Amino acid sequence: MRTLIIEDNHELASLLAERLGARGIDSDIAGGITEADDHMAVGQFDVIMLDLGLPDGDGIDWLRSLPADRPPVLILSARSTLDDRVTGLDTGADDYLVKPAEIDEIAARLRALIRRPGRRDPVVLTVGDVTFDTTTRQAELSGRPLAIGRKEADFLEILLRNAGKVVPRERIEGALYSAADPVTPNALEAVASRLRRRFAEVGEDDILHTVRGVGYLFGNRRVS
Repeated sequence: MRTLIIEDNHELASLLAERLGARGIDSDIAGGITEADDHMAVGQFDVIMLDLGLPDGDGIDWLRSLPADRPPVLILSARSTLDDRVTGLDTGADDYLVKPAEIDEIAARLRALIRRPGRRDPVVLTVGDVTFDTTTRQAELSGRPLAIGRKEADFLEILLRNAGKVVPRERIEGALYSAADPVTPNALEAVASRLRRRFAEVGEDDILHTVRGVGYLFGNRRVS
């Protein structure tokens, strides 16, 4: 399961991500609406955990702006009145918890949300001979699995969703890294190098290109 935590308290967000990770729930962190939009543009999430008082807008307004096929949303907020909870649920949230909440209950509610009927079918991205299952995070080239880690999987998903286009480095870094996991010099190129090696191991060495000073391009002469 992959969760997007939208929370401007970096210490709290990092703690949530760490403790959810210990319970088998991977998390990306966005510190506000702009960061959340960047993550949503390039990533696929099973569920969203949303704070309401954000530095660049109100979580309720952002929730209203989401498309109908969005992931389920759990509001986790200090706003505790009945009116607050009713407004959140009526606006479209699938569940509402008041801070502070126990991590085991948060994890249980996240798991319950993805078990609900009517969730979106798993998305498999296909570009040429490359496939990527956004639920299992498994990538294959012509049916041969690629042994990739989480960062490489997230990087590949971004590239596949933008195949044939140059994806700016800053956009990728914004989706892969956060205050809890800050980007370091050459970190993204290291991820790209590992991903290239994995493709080379299954016979493909001309599919991921660095556009110097701009970003990355996915595709080769067999991929339009």
